[in-house]
Amino acid sequence: MRCWSPLTRTRCEPDRLASVHPSRFSAASIRAALAMDSTVGHGSDKTTAPAALASRSREIGLRRGAPHCQDMKISTELASVPSRQPVPAADQLRLAVTAYLARFKGSSREHTESDLRCYLAWCAEHGLDPLAARRPHLELYIRWMQEVRRFKPSTISRRFSVTAGFYRTCVIDGVLEHSPAEHVRRPTVPAESPTLGFTHLQFEALLTAARQSPDPCDFALVAMLGLLGLRIFEATSADIADLGEEHGHRVLRVCGKGTKVVLVPLPPAVGRAIDRAVADRTRGPLLLNTRGTRMDRHAATRRLRRLAATAGIQVSRAHPHMLRHTFVTTMLDAGVDLRDVQIAARHADPRTTMRYDRARQNLDRHPNYILAAFMVLIGNQVAESVSLAFQSPKGIDGGPD
Repeated sequence: MRCWSPLTRTRCEPDRLASVHPSRFSAASIRAALAMDSTVGHGSDKTTAPAALASRSREIGLRRGAPHCQDMKISTELASVPSRQPVPAADQLRLAVTAYLARFKGSSREHTESDLRCYLAWCAEHGLDPLAARRPHLELYIRWMQEVRRFKPSTISRRFSVTAGFYRTCVIDGVLEHSPAEHVRRPTVPAESPTLGFTHLQFEALLTAARQSPDPCDFALVAMLGLLGLRIFEATSADIADLGEEHGHRVLRVCGKGTKVVLVPLPPAVGRAIDRAVADRTRGPLLLNTRGTRMDRHAATRRLRRLAATAGIQVSRAHPHMLRHTFVTTMLDAGVDLRDVQIAARHADPRTTMRYDRARQNLDRHPNYILAAFMVLIGNQVAESVSLAFQSPKGIDGGPD
C-alpha cells in the first residue's frame, strides 16, 4: 500500500517513511516534539487550543497541511482594534507579521515575505503557534530544511535569518519576552560562493555572440550584466529616463537593493550597446522582450542560455548572476584593488566580494608557483655572484690562486 508523504511530496512505502526521515528526525518525532509545547502560552495567552491555532493560521492566510509554501499568502492588513484595548489572541500573530514586514520595502520585502511564509507554512502544517515556538522547534525546522527539503546551507541560513529577525522584532514590540531563535545553531556557509562565473574566453565568446545577434537588446543585456556588474532586477527595471550625464560622464541611474540609488558610469562600448537597444524610443524600459514589453528575469535567463549555446559555451545551467561573478573575477584578475571592486559591485562587506572571486582557486594563480619562481630568482642571483667571484683576479677568497 502506497501513501503520500506531505513532507517530501513523493509517494513512498509506509515501511520506508523512517528511511526518509532519520530516527532522530522522523515524521512522528516531529509531530510529538511540536505537540509538546502546543499548549504553552505567552504573555496574556496562557493556553492555545487547536481550534484557536487553526483560526490564527487562517487569519494570516495559511492553509494547514499544504506543503507548498508558494501557495500561501500573508495578509498584511491590520485589524481595526482600538489602541487602548488589548489585541485579541487571534490577531496577535497577524499584527506581529505585519510589524515585521513593514520594516522592508521593494524587492527586499517580497523576498522576506516569501521566506517567512515558508516558516509559517511549516508551523501551520504541524499545528504549532509561531508565537509559542521554543528553541527545539526551530532546531527541528532547520533539520527539516536540511534533511527533508535538502536546501543548501546558504538557503537555510537566509531563510532562518528571516525567522530570527521576525522573533527579534517580536521582542522589540513586547510580544515575546525573549527570542527562541537566539541560541539556535545555524549551518556553516562556505567561504566561497558555489556559483561559477564564465572564464575570460567564454565571456569574450558570449559578447561576440550577443553583438552578432539580430536583437540589439541581447548585446545590451550582456554588456549591462557583465561589464557594469548589474543585478538582473537592476538591469530589467532600468528605464530610458534613467540615462543621463554627470560631471562629463554618461551615467545610468540604478535602483539597487534597499531602493538605494547609485549612478553607474557607462563605458563607450556599453553606451553604444544601450543606444542600439533604445533606437528611436524616448521613454519606456531599456530592455525589451520579443513582444515589445519590458524584459523580465525569466526572459533574460532564456536569452542568456540561447546566447551561450550559440557561442559554444559548455555550461550546465547558465543564469544572469554568472555574469556578475564574471564581472568581479575579471576585475580582480585585471589588477583592480579589492576595495575598488567592492565599490563597483556595491557590496556592503568586502567578504562578499571575496566570495565571488572563484578564480582564487585557479591553479595558475596558486602561491606555490610564486614561491618556486622566487626561489629560482634567488638561486640565479647566488650563481651569478659566485661566477663573478671566480672570474675575479684575486679569486673567491681574495688571495692568490
